[in-house]
Amino acid sequence: MRFPTRLAPASFLSFLCGVLLQSSLLGAGSITVRYPEGSTHGYLAMRTLDGKLVAAGDSTQTVHGGQLVSRLIYRFKDGSIDDDTAVFTQRGQFRLISDHRIQSGPAFSKPTDVMIKATTGEVIVRYKDKGQDKVEISHIDLPPDLSNGIVVDIVRNLSFDTKETKLSYLATTPKPRLIQLSIQPEGEETFVSGGRRNKARRFKIHVEIGGITGVVAPMVGKEPPDTHVWISAGRVPAFIRSEEPLYYGGPVLRTELVSPVWPQTPKSEREGQGK
Repeated sequence: MRFPTRLAPASFLSFLCGVLLQSSLLGAGSITVRYPEGSTHGYLAMRTLDGKLVAAGDSTQTVHGGQLVSRLIYRFKDGSIDDDTAVFTQRGQFRLISDHRIQSGPAFSKPTDVMIKATTGEVIVRYKDKGQDKVEISHIDLPPDLSNGIVVDIVRNLSFDTKETKLSYLATTPKPRLIQLSIQPEGEETFVSGGRRNKARRFKIHVEIGGITGVVAPMVGKEPPDTHVWISAGRVPAFIRSEEPLYYGGPVLRTELVSPVWPQTPKSEREGQGK
């Protein structure tokens, strides 16, 4: 999922932080690692659906012993920052160790700083309420399939023949609440790279809102939109594109891989370099 074949945003489903969801512990499973991650560095661009550039993404992943540290930073044109660092293992199954997500600046209606320590169950949420700094500290029995910060890593490892996969996700409102994500394959599409036609498989990620909230949300227009992820259909699945809001109620944005663009070098300089 990192560049050039494995790059994937760590920002998926952050909009859940604004939704009031059920707090009951959901059944947990495990996702088998089919394509192990490695040390990589890649670049992304985030745009509106009509093509306007809003942020540049810088993604790095490093291996430290048996752990992987994945960090994705989006720097917005208005000065906002979306910074997510996930630490996880991949010994047969994906296991999240921690996820630290910071969203700050005018691009976010409710700036937050959320630290999830999956191994201990400690969750620290820093936010502002009426101009005052607030901190919420909770301890939760977190399931082994917790997917904060690594959703697309997991999607890249799913079989397209699997009808549905469910994952646990921790939303904060700011009180932490466990919810479920339903991931389903939707079909194949064609994209062009370097003049060559390739196939991508599209997945839909749906937020399952349970209890009375799940009944009322569609009626009042509060049900969060689905996220869509495109994964290449080659021998080594790679992230191609995603469409999602960054927070609940925010606009749907498109994230894609970008190629380097070199500044134009004057002909005189090029000739001099060739001597």
